[in-house]
Amino acid sequence: MTESIKIKPEKPTPTNKIRILAASGLFAAIIFVLTAYLHIPTGSGYTHAGDGVIYLAACILPTPYAVCASVIGGALADGLTGFVTWMPATIVIKAVTALFFTNKSEKIITVRNVIGIIPSLVVCVCCYSLYEGIVMTDDLSWATIIAAFGQTPAYCIQVLASSILFLICGIAFDRIKLKRRLDF
Repeated sequence: MTESIKIKPEKPTPTNKIRILAASGLFAAIIFVLTAYLHIPTGSGYTHAGDGVIYLAACILPTPYAVCASVIGGALADGLTGFVTWMPATIVIKAVTALFFTNKSEKIITVRNVIGIIPSLVVCVCCYSLYEGIVMTDDLSWATIIAAFGQTPAYCIQVLASSILFLICGIAFDRIKLKRRLDF
């Protein structure tokens, strides 16, 4: 009779919790800066590379912290740059985006994390377009929803720029073994 050995996961130490919280705040700040100050206005919103840092945060931080950093950074950027009406959509979309990536591997650039870019693109395009077509117009019609999807090229550029940032930083961080050094 074989007996399975159950290994209890290590409880995070108070020091490690503080380090994770500090890193989460740093990620939220970087997401905010890249989104709020390094963007290109397009139509009714703007295109930015801040999502690339969301992808990185989701690959490095524990999931709840990555989601919080993503939501705080993205929502603050909308709120403080005059796009307050986009905050509800951003809160939901950035939280979902962080869930497409995993921090379970020793590396940031894994097959799963690279493939995670695809559903991020779909969520970005579909959810922001639907939000614009349904919530931000006076009347609900197919015409307004279809017109909102006119922003699709801008959203694709946003995800492309974010993906390039994610891949370049992820490869660099993997080379210096950042995840092992952080030991979250």
